[in-house]
Amino acid sequence: MTVDNPTVVMIGIFTGVFLVLATMALAVGLLGNKQKVLQGRLRRAIDRHQKKGLGSENGEKRSLFIKQEKSFFDQFVPRPDELRKRLRRTGYKIQFKQYVLTSLGVAAVVAILVKVIGGFGILASLMVGIAAGLALPHMVISSLIKKRLNKFTTQFPEAIDLIVRGLKAGLPVTESIGTVGKEMDDPIAIEFTKIIDDIRLGKTLDEALWKAADRLDTPEFKFFVISLSVQQETGGNLAETLENLSTILRGRSQLKLKVKAMSSEGKASAYIIGSLPFIMCGVLTLLNYSYMSILFTDPRGQIAIIGGLIWMGIGLFIISKLINFEV
Repeated sequence: MTVDNPTVVMIGIFTGVFLVLATMALAVGLLGNKQKVLQGRLRRAIDRHQKKGLGSENGEKRSLFIKQEKSFFDQFVPRPDELRKRLRRTGYKIQFKQYVLTSLGVAAVVAILVKVIGGFGILASLMVGIAAGLALPHMVISSLIKKRLNKFTTQFPEAIDLIVRGLKAGLPVTESIGTVGKEMDDPIAIEFTKIIDDIRLGKTLDEALWKAADRLDTPEFKFFVISLSVQQETGGNLAETLENLSTILRGRSQLKLKVKAMSSEGKASAYIIGSLPFIMCGVLTLLNYSYMSILFTDPRGQIAIIGGLIWMGIGLFIISKLINFEV
């Protein structure tokens, strides 16, 4: 039995690819046990040292500092609070409404360009536009978050050393943290200044630190918060503890750089493999446009392009999982 309708074939291709991607996502979730173990340990530490902040009185006090942002798009976007949290982690004042409107604008522009320039059908143009509207803003936000967190992680051992020097000089912990906010560069200065502002507004040091840990969501800062929380309960030499933590974080950073250097060959291969089809397509289009134009104007060629892009994306996703190591 043959199907001559390109729309039916395209829907079948997208359905099959969706099932493949869902299966891969499930497999990654089942096999990614290391990250789950690390998050579980951090979660247990948070629950163990944050119990005193879960009472109704403290919950009411914390609610005074939370501005509930609501928007018309909340009913259409899944988990809007998580998206707002991602936008705050970029360090820029990106509003939820601006992000949603930008995504819709990108989807509309890409769909129009694909329809007008590429000559694709309406259904194919809408699918490509929706995919671009979902993927491109998400990739930009992820890039901003990664860049900011990398900068924070690089500066963080120096910030801990500054706190250690303040403690050895006789300053209390809050004053030492305030010194970091004054002396260090962004984003360290911004985050530690927010901690001091929360303390001045009535939060305890433990609450302000856990709020910052939830805002940053980095293992390095959570190690720092756990060290302070344990020291407040058990006592001991906090300066020595933080000094050892700074040494551990520097060693962890060096190990990450070593892993990055060892996996650079695999990344270079992924870049070459990913860019080669586009380079060859551009060269062939310049040399013989009439020969390549069939690929863009014929419905079967359009289906082949979309299917090829999807499978290339799957291949690059698998390669990225193979060359990225959790330290």
